[in-house]
Amino acid sequence: MYAVPLSASPFGSATARAQVYNRVGVETGVLDASPHKLVAMLFDGFFDALAQAKGALVAGNVEVKGRALGRAVRIVDEGLKAGLDLSAGGPLAVDLSELYAYVSRRLTEANLRNDSTALDECAQLMQPLREAWQSIAPQVHTATR
Repeated sequence: MYAVPLSASPFGSATARAQVYNRVGVETGVLDASPHKLVAMLFDGFFDALAQAKGALVAGNVEVKGRALGRAVRIVDEGLKAGLDLSAGGPLAVDLSELYAYVSRRLTEANLRNDSTALDECAQLMQPLREAWQSIAPQVHTATR
């Protein structure tokens, strides 16, 4: 019989296991989430990506900045903007679509120019939407009971 170090595991390192559990938790959260919660998660992901990008920009880490801004753009384009129903949503949906297109463009410019001011502008544009979405959560929760 041989001794196995306590830190050894057939399931990988503790860090790797934590990352897997985190991914599973996120996937489970998505599978169980209401449509309202999914949009809230998109806003959270957007602001998380923006914070990562800003930190990477300050640190001069071009790769991390690019990945984080790419994620933020995908959240806006493939999540928030793609989820709009322009025919049923009327002028509000059209306005949101135009805002999301502008935010995506500014994020791309921020990436190309290392422009933290553009990142701040995008955060300022998106924060009121996030707050408004959060504020309707109690009404949505009551309506779905």
